[in-house]
Amino acid sequence: MTFTDLFNSATCGEQKPFPYQIAFAESGNLPELVHAPTGSGKTATAILGWLWRYFHSEKPTPRRLVYCLPMRVLVEQTRDEALKWLKNLELLDKVKVHVLMGGEDAEEWDLEPEKPAILIGTQDMLLSRALNRGYGMGRFRWPMHYGLLNNDCLWVLDEIQLMGTGLATSTQLQAFRESLTTFGTAKTVWMSATLLPRWLASVDFRDRIEPGLRLSKLQLDPKADYEADGLRERWIAAKPLAAANLAADDIAEVAQFVKDKHKDGSLTLVIVNKVDRCRALFEAIRNLYQPPKPKGRGKNVAQSAPAPSPDLKLIHSRFRPIEREGWRGWLTQDPEKLRQEHPLGRIVVSTQVVEAGVDMSAQTLITELAPWPSLVQRFGRCNRRGEFLADNPAQVFWVDVLTPDDKKAAPYSKVELDEARERIGTIPDVGLKSLTEFFDGLGEAEREKLFPFDPAHVIRRKDFIDLFDTTPDLAGNDIDVSRFIRDGDDLDVQVFWRTEGPPADKLRAKDAKRIAPQRWELCPVPIGQFREFVERVKKAGKIKTPAYRWDALDGKWVPTEPDFIFPGQVFWLPANVGGYSKELGWKPDAPPLPAADCHHPTEVYKLTEGEGKDDDLASQSHAWQLISEHTDDVARFLDGILGKLELPDLPREALKVAARWHDWGKRHFVFQAAVKDGQEGDPARPAGWESVQEIAKAPTNYWRWYKRKHFRHELASALGVLTLLNYGETPKLWAELAPYLQDLALYLIAAHHGKVRLSIRSMPNETTPNKLFARGVWQDDELPGVDLGDGVTAPHIEKLDLSPMLLGRVDGRASWVERMLGLRDHKEFGPLRLAYLETVLRAADIRASKAADGRAKGVQS
Repeated sequence: MTFTDLFNSATCGEQKPFPYQIAFAESGNLPELVHAPTGSGKTATAILGWLWRYFHSEKPTPRRLVYCLPMRVLVEQTRDEALKWLKNLELLDKVKVHVLMGGEDAEEWDLEPEKPAILIGTQDMLLSRALNRGYGMGRFRWPMHYGLLNNDCLWVLDEIQLMGTGLATSTQLQAFRESLTTFGTAKTVWMSATLLPRWLASVDFRDRIEPGLRLSKLQLDPKADYEADGLRERWIAAKPLAAANLAADDIAEVAQFVKDKHKDGSLTLVIVNKVDRCRALFEAIRNLYQPPKPKGRGKNVAQSAPAPSPDLKLIHSRFRPIEREGWRGWLTQDPEKLRQEHPLGRIVVSTQVVEAGVDMSAQTLITELAPWPSLVQRFGRCNRRGEFLADNPAQVFWVDVLTPDDKKAAPYSKVELDEARERIGTIPDVGLKSLTEFFDGLGEAEREKLFPFDPAHVIRRKDFIDLFDTTPDLAGNDIDVSRFIRDGDDLDVQVFWRTEGPPADKLRAKDAKRIAPQRWELCPVPIGQFREFVERVKKAGKIKTPAYRWDALDGKWVPTEPDFIFPGQVFWLPANVGGYSKELGWKPDAPPLPAADCHHPTEVYKLTEGEGKDDDLASQSHAWQLISEHTDDVARFLDGILGKLELPDLPREALKVAARWHDWGKRHFVFQAAVKDGQEGDPARPAGWESVQEIAKAPTNYWRWYKRKHFRHELASALGVLTLLNYGETPKLWAELAPYLQDLALYLIAAHHGKVRLSIRSMPNETTPNKLFARGVWQDDELPGVDLGDGVTAPHIEKLDLSPMLLGRVDGRASWVERMLGLRDHKEFGPLRLAYLETVLRAADIRASKAADGRAKGVQS
């Protein structure tokens, strides 16, 4: 199948591929820079190009496409396009599409590392995960996303001119992947309608840009592409530009101007730089069409019928996904259908969230002054398909933003807006052809001024390697990566509202999962505004605790203070604190939310890994299983994954040894003592299991809290093997591994729940014996032998040795940290490959547990 055949099938023949799209798919090596104007089909280029290369090209192609967007509003639209194309190609069963956002992810895409997938998200969600500090997700799952987003993947970053600091991070990440090595190919493609190669010249990627460009670049050919059907109309489309001669802060005057310029039956798009001003302008326009009801009492107050009005819509980034879902039906609505449903047309008031990729075409565009790259994107939302001709023309107006200083220019800089103001008055038309001719006529110095890029923070190699360790400091804090993801003023937290505050007590894993936030109820909020909001509510005194955060150490939601609010965190707000309106989005002074607008958790929860330090949710099941049975299941799932991963340099034997020995620590008395008698109605213990001490899985109600706080069975497993290697007789499977592969298998055993990785450390408030201890395992603990399945038996250890947790060598033997740092820095592994291997074993373990749970539920039903 040629790419043209695939493209035609995916789009049902609605549009032939443009020549540059064919070149992207069929070129020998993927172009790393794609310079294409708005409306030229960059999304289809990337997604359909990757699909064709993966299924039909002989060139090695990464199995994961990571589509990174600067704005949230684009995520659902891109997902829907991808799903539509896959359905038309009959590939929905072979390629999954996943949206990476905050909250509980029912899809659990990270459990299928062997399958092709399209992963779509914003730079916040994707870059934070690629840095091993995933926003809006459980910390113990960080390494899995880190591993899969840095190995065997193709990153496509769309509209890079809007990404700020995140763009520099993306180039550094590509440099690190190349120097640290990965499993499979890991490449990056940067796409934009306004693109200067020097933007990519970060410190570790500069040699690809300067002194001469050594990246492959793809851009449209004026003769071949711009003469193609479907693109020619867009290329020559007229978009006359005029000044509104108004200042953005004059809300009432701008509102009246919008009303005056709107044409009945058409779409008018108004783009505002700041959310607060956007919301105020929307309300002012609404009041012009629908004046507020007069105040007064009694029946004598006149109640006039509402005047006819265009359909008024508000869009900005501070809405929950559940509200954003409703936008898709009208955001890209056909003009004829719009006229039929709304004879007076529609006025959309939006922030810059519509700048990139939103396939909407307004007849009238009114935009505030913005940096030139942003203006180019905004102009692309007007007469996008060239449908408005001379007899019914399109029109673009610009509204000035007064810039005495950077504060007034926010969220941009005074320099950017001053330069844009100087240029915007020199061009009478902002169609694609006109803008291209304008750009081509600029000198190098003028381009530099009009398209500035100077990221405030650039992640360095040492910073990146340090992020491999996910152990928080003693105060429970982590390395803050927010400065590498967005510029300072753009940093967010995510909040959700429930009718009441969370339970005060420590939660069992299943209960914590049941009430965890769902991604569709999470609202992004600027971190500065949220701190002020919490402080204001607390000072008012009516509500004692306005916000809660999840404490993984104690396994419960705890009150938060303004000084402990950091980017990427998730907060629980009781509905009575207000702050949100379904119509207006985040609004700090909004009244309490109605109960109907809040999520009400059900009793349903997923079988996955808990997010408390003590949680062992994966051991809670509908099934009863012995350690040997579960281990056989894990080994079988691992073989299945490895059989489909055509990666020749995978250390398969080390993975298999780790899988066979990973749950030996469940034989520890603390784990076995946690299995108690069930409750009435619970499934009975299997016959003869009354005194069995080799249990790996048991139904949920059979579990009690561990006798030792923070106990981790995987640490007992790893220490058991290490004690054998140091003092006992090395088991046959382990003896067949080279020493560095033994260390690898030890790491994989310890890390298979994401809670014990690079270091071994006791936890605050852990039970303190007069000996070495860590995570509920004590020096000289007994670890009985156990059947591990497939003829393998772990021997009895009378006394576990915890000396490896100490810094430095003991009796000449390497410490745990020395072994693990050796792996992290090993030429065959490194942090990226280590995380990938960790993910493969964890995926096999979780899938084995879910399969056993499913079998048990099937039997019971």
